[in-house]
Amino acid sequence: QVQLVESGGGLVQAGGSLRLSCAASVRTFSIYTAGWFRQAPGKEREFVAAVSWIGGSTYYADSVKGRFTISRDNAKNTVYLQMNSLKPEDAAVYYCAADRQMPTARRMGAQNEYDYWGQGTQVIVSS
Repeated sequence: QVQLVESGGGLVQAGGSLRLSCAASVRTFSIYTAGWFRQAPGKEREFVAAVSWIGGSTYYADSVKGRFTISRDNAKNTVYLQMNSLKPEDAAVYYCAADRQMPTARRMGAQNEYDYWGQGTQVIVSS
């Protein structure tokens, strides 16, 4: 069983930045695809960004391209989400997810591909 613990959420003004972290309780994190999803009040959970275990390829939702950057540090079993130029519509609970050896990077945006989920960290963006 893999545990994922998110941190780094909080309150930020529009235009500001936050960095989310997700620490995994597994030593072989390098073979896990990791993703970030978010859920705003009254809305369904949606894909934000993911990084594949295959070559470290990344994938972003159109709404965050150019503003958010996902990265990973396998030595620390951690994946990060750097969020810049935050907008009020970015406010949500952000969830980290992981899947062991996802066979194709093309499915990184699909929630049902991920077996492990964190508890979430809240991001509030004031206008």
